Amino acid sequence: MSTRIRRGRTLRSRLLSFITDAVSRLRAAWSILTIAQTRLLNALAAIRPGRTSGGGAALRAAFAVFNTSLAAFNRAAMAFAERWAATDLPLIYREGAWTMLDNADRRNDLFTWTDRHRAAITTASAQFYADLTGRISEALRRARAFLRAAQDAARSTAARFDVTALRRDHPLDTVLYANQARHPVDSWARAAITWQAVTTANTAAARTALDELGTEWVEIRDGADCGWTEHDDPDRANRTLRTVQDALAHPSAHPNCQRELLPRLDLIGRTTIRSGAPL
Repeated sequence: MSTRIRRGRTLRSRLLSFITDAVSRLRAAWSILTIAQTRLLNALAAIRPGRTSGGGAALRAAFAVFNTSLAAFNRAAMAFAERWAATDLPLIYREGAWTMLDNADRRNDLFTWTDRHRAAITTASAQFYADLTGRISEALRRARAFLRAAQDAARSTAARFDVTALRRDHPLDTVLYANQARHPVDSWARAAITWQAVTTANTAAARTALDELGTEWVEIRDGADCGWTEHDDPDRANRTLRTVQDALAHPSAHPNCQRELLPRLDLIGRTTIRSGAPL
């Protein structure tokens, strides 16, 4: 087994630790929301609304508990997003830079937080923070829509609540994608966090290859079937040479991407290589 492969696996194991911890924390925040929905549905199922608006004191209490849980979810989810963007992603960026230096047999202290590195992590953190907080806002919007639907049902019927329909129409254990497809929170969280971690680490690796090592070329290791810009891109990524600028443009191709960048110091100054050329 080559030293480069061993080091690459070490980076993957460190990234996996960050990813596993982050997904666990994000899942825990979301569980506040899903548990609250289940509790409210259970409370509704046990109540036969009377003639009073909203089903009386028991319903009002159940709705109030759900509102309190919404606030708790928002606090927990936002705290996660803030820590991930402000603390974890910079650490992941540094890991990516250090691994690039390790693979070039250079000391880690060659990496410092230069203006260019700070600008790179600031841009990435801001983008990913916005992505996460957008999902949190969407979850809150959907939770409030569920609450309104439950309140409307309480005001409009004298029969037992159709809790199955309420859960089916308002599944708070999913996230809604742009194409309106619903995906389980667990699968979305792992895909989103992995994408952000790998993209951040590889951005750092590419920037370090250029700034600290002075090479414009990196070697790509990736899944055998992975395309360069997206998984189905016919331009295969694995075992190709790419310019640093190309690597910065496409540090990863898709969620759960395995892409790694290796330094090619032997190619410094070479101008006749085509980016994307196979090894």
